[in-house]
Amino acid sequence: MNTAKRNKPFSMIREFQLADWFTLANAVCGTGALFSMLTYLQTSDVQHVYFACGMIVAALVFDVLDGRIARWRQKHSLLGRELDSLADIISFGVAPAVIAYGCGMQGLYDRIVLTSFVTCGVSRLARYNVTAEELSGDAGKVKYFEGTPIPTSLLLVLMLCWAASQGALHESLWFGQVRLAGFILHPLVLVFAVSGSLMVSRIRIPKL
Repeated sequence: MNTAKRNKPFSMIREFQLADWFTLANAVCGTGALFSMLTYLQTSDVQHVYFACGMIVAALVFDVLDGRIARWRQKHSLLGRELDSLADIISFGVAPAVIAYGCGMQGLYDRIVLTSFVTCGVSRLARYNVTAEELSGDAGKVKYFEGTPIPTSLLLVLMLCWAASQGALHESLWFGQVRLAGFILHPLVLVFAVSGSLMVSRIRIPKL
């Protein structure tokens, strides 16, 4: 086998900046949250819900740190931006939706809303990546976000963590459930619909 081809994976790793490793830690936390919710569905041990929610908090910490480290070292790359988007969709898009599903939002309408929430998150991140240069000022720094940043889904996760601590899961979910055309909707899932809509809105939010 050609030596260059053999070493290609390692050359990619060598291209990683310090900030990129924190971005990967963000993705690891999001994946850990998914596994925790799968374990909760198997065991019904609410501790796994708490752990899943805690992993999303940790993901946000790593998400903040990777940006600060990149600015501190003044090293930015297209690879880092793509990594950041992929990690964010796992930790702040897919994982919150799965946590909501595990907590009891499992009706057909619930699944439609949660799927829409994830697709809004994907669309919002894609739009940011495409328009980042246009939104940058003379200093080359993005001055504002269009739509709420996807990490704001942490608020939904904290809400579900609180609900779990109150025993408000499954049939005890806040606001109960309604049956429409033979299918179930838990009104609480509508907060995910609102969050997703805000992500893809044109609301301008200053970047701190």
